[in-house]
Amino acid sequence: MSVLLRQWQLFLLALSFFSRLPVPASLPYSKERLNQSGRYICLVGWLLGALQALLLYGLLQLFSPALAVLLMLVAGLVLTGVFHEDGLADTADALGGGQQLSQKLSILKDSRIGSYGTAAFVLVMLLKWQSLHELQAQAVWAVLVVAALSRLVPVLLINSLNYQQADAVSKSKPLVSQRDSLNLGLNLLVALLPLYWLPWPLSLSLCVTLLIGFGLCRHYFKSQLGGYTGDLLGAAQQVTEVALYLIWLLVWTHS
Repeated sequence: MSVLLRQWQLFLLALSFFSRLPVPASLPYSKERLNQSGRYICLVGWLLGALQALLLYGLLQLFSPALAVLLMLVAGLVLTGVFHEDGLADTADALGGGQQLSQKLSILKDSRIGSYGTAAFVLVMLLKWQSLHELQAQAVWAVLVVAALSRLVPVLLINSLNYQQADAVSKSKPLVSQRDSLNLGLNLLVALLPLYWLPWPLSLSLCVTLLIGFGLCRHYFKSQLGGYTGDLLGAAQQVTEVALYLIWLLVWTHS
């Protein structure tokens, strides 16, 4: 098998994990391949972000900015199967309602959504909608860049925290549960390289926000669960995405 074919298959494996986009049913699968496909997490983010950005651009030609952003966000939920948002809701329920470690892990395994999860989901979606609405034409570029950049935080968490083994039967296992320097390096390159073409105050602000978000998530997850789970990674992506939109809006407004 050629190297390029294998890498293409790994990319498709990552795509099938993070989206509802169709991939060949004959795609080879193994735990080793699943772990290796983690090198394309941010590249998948770029693809999903590009689809949403193109959709938003088209919708802005037809509808008001408020409605265009709302329809794009709905399409994004369909595109990913509410993948990261589900992790956010479950994490909010677990860390908000659980007292002991066993309680938190039990809530994470529960497919139902509670009051904490509902509140977190609604608030995050509202923050996305409002910030992108206010960004106006900048929203298209923000959606494209942030889609990949926000997915870098889960990658960093995987490479700096231990996987919570008690979560082994969770309904939301992470794509990668082993540290891999190649996975980390490729994701860093894919996510950060496009910042070179943005104005330096914006690029610097996004990088600082990314580092702060990673540091806060790492500290909080370690103190609460002693490591990460698939749901916590989804929550980290969502919170980081919102933070990056808000910082983009703040820098753009004052530039």
